[in-house]
Amino acid sequence: MPAKAVPTRFVIRGGRPLNGEIAVGGMKNAATPLLAATLLITGPCLFRNMPRLSDVERMLDILRSLGATADWVGEHELSVDTRRADIAHIDAKLVKSMRSSILLLGPLLSRFHEVTLPEPGGCIIGNRPIDDHLNVLAGLGAEIEHEDAGYRLKSAKLKGNVILPVFSVTATENAIMAAVLAEGRTVIKLAAAEPHVEDLARFLNAAGARIRGAGTHTIVIEGVKRLKGVEHAVIPDQIEAGTFAALAAVTKGTLKITGIEPEHLDMTLVQLRRAGIHYEIGRHSLEIGSQSSLRSFRLQTLPYPGLPTDLQSPFGVVATQCAGTSLIQDPMYEGRLGYVNELIKMGANAVICDPHRVLVTGPTPLYGMEIRGLDLRAGATLVIAGLVASGETILHGAEVIDRGYELLDERLRAVGADIERSQT
Repeated sequence: MPAKAVPTRFVIRGGRPLNGEIAVGGMKNAATPLLAATLLITGPCLFRNMPRLSDVERMLDILRSLGATADWVGEHELSVDTRRADIAHIDAKLVKSMRSSILLLGPLLSRFHEVTLPEPGGCIIGNRPIDDHLNVLAGLGAEIEHEDAGYRLKSAKLKGNVILPVFSVTATENAIMAAVLAEGRTVIKLAAAEPHVEDLARFLNAAGARIRGAGTHTIVIEGVKRLKGVEHAVIPDQIEAGTFAALAAVTKGTLKITGIEPEHLDMTLVQLRRAGIHYEIGRHSLEIGSQSSLRSFRLQTLPYPGLPTDLQSPFGVVATQCAGTSLIQDPMYEGRLGYVNELIKMGANAVICDPHRVLVTGPTPLYGMEIRGLDLRAGATLVIAGLVASGETILHGAEVIDRGYELLDERLRAVGADIERSQT
């Protein structure tokens, strides 16, 4: 069993401009499905640009509980071999501890033909039922039984087509992983088109899969008999890039964000322009200089290529520093706006209209307070707020940030932030 996340707080003294370069790491939301997909592969896989995050370590611990080997062979290089995996040994408590474990359903069912898993855990950002995942696998021929603590799935063979009721990224990824070794042709309609879906397909195709259409809303997969081990570089994290962009815009320094993939940031750049934020985009970099004034904006999160829901909250902090009233809408999760109450404690002028909409009027000064990181993205957002605020901010529950941002406090200190980590 891995050690539980140690209760952590960040102590932030804000009001300092941030200057220099900060690099984007490998994408958290790409890493976990890639690791789940290794269960389909006969042979070792080597990943480059793999982020060292608590969610990645939890997924590795689940694979190890099955009997797989997983070893860091470099700072961000990871070797994984699942040939000795045995479903009988899976650690149900580990599965229950993280939301991303839902990605194991497709590959485990494909490989072992029977799997029992508990309801997965994760951030408390609203109701996130797994019905879409179960419907995907039922469409491919799985028999599903609901048990007290989870679900039992059986299938002697997988075959069929899938129509997703919503653009669910993880359900799309489960469908892909279940279908690559299935019989015949599988067509996935209304598939999610996010960059990490495309990255998963690229990895599996390199291993011998036959997947067409990833990155569009219709994916066609011709089943194959076997997949071989490969090397793969994890794509840059578009969420981290967007978070740093929001941070740079409100801390009044000059920050160069490196290691990005500009094609994945189209709507983020649109949103920066809407707020009056000036930037220079390079081949793999985004530079944001000191902003003289920011203007209010409208924001609505949408499936890719729209603005990701994970970037809604950082732009909420930006809105507190904009002249006028900004409207922010996030239709996906009803718990995504909890961070706004923490911003209000710090002095923000904001009104939560309903579980999916907030009005933020600015510019308003923010003041250091004791606040709490409610979930992964809210935690990172409140770090931004603390860096903008005057005085000292104490952010409790900061360990949740380690799920998706590697050594965030260390990287921010390197560009001038006054932020310290301590255990509580």
